[in-house]
Amino acid sequence: MKKVIIVISCICVFFATSCKTLSSTTFIGPKDSFILGNNEHGAYQVDLKNVSPNALNLHLAPIGGGTHSPVEVQPNQKLSLKVDKNTALIIGNQSDQQATVQLKVIGDTGLSMGYKNH
Repeated sequence: MKKVIIVISCICVFFATSCKTLSSTTFIGPKDSFILGNNEHGAYQVDLKNVSPNALNLHLAPIGGGTHSPVEVQPNQKLSLKVDKNTALIIGNQSDQQATVQLKVIGDTGLSMGYKNH
């Protein structure tokens, strides 16, 4: 009986931790932005890789207003950043070509996801 409880506990821990990770390959149209977390949520970390032939522009935008921490991510560059609670990550594609980004989100994964044309 004790072994069964231990196995069930291990399975529960595995599922609880695995549900807090999200992996995605995201496509961003020309002159478009992908917005991750434009809603109320907890903190999260994003591991990002730009697999596009063009640079991408990132910045953080608290849902209360404003923007900060701009960064340009070059083709094939990897970046890891921590995002505060109630803050969106904006990934902008300024080029005339479709962009592709690989994302791994760790932490609060109850994040809204959407696009906005420039």
